[in-house]
Amino acid sequence: VQLQASGGGLVQAGGSLRLSCAASGSIASIFAAGWYRQAPGKQRELVAGWRSGLSANYADSVKGRFTISRDNAKNTVYLQMNSLKPEDTAVYYCNATILLSSGNYYYTGWGQGTQVTVSS
Repeated sequence: VQLQASGGGLVQAGGSLRLSCAASGSIASIFAAGWYRQAPGKQRELVAGWRSGLSANYADSVKGRFTISRDNAKNTVYLQMNSLKPEDTAVYYCNATILLSSGNYYYTGWGQGTQVTVSS
């Protein structure tokens, strides 16, 4: 199983970006997922999390601006980021727990980071 993150880039403050985390391999479904970010000199922090059957949760700093979602058919998790601020600048990572197609095992892993830079 592999997780491929994409969608980062440079955007002006107030703009939007959508990050994608695509899972590939012997996958039945994505059971849970989260988007994290790490700014230079800071610890990695959870930005948005989702688990099957539960409501999504968000860091206070992004509530009302970011939305995590999942496309079952594409085995992809998204992070829609609106009203971006310079303080949102960081490397963003996805993490997912995946039910494997065997139906008996879960895989948890990280995608590679994708850089988001918000200019003022």
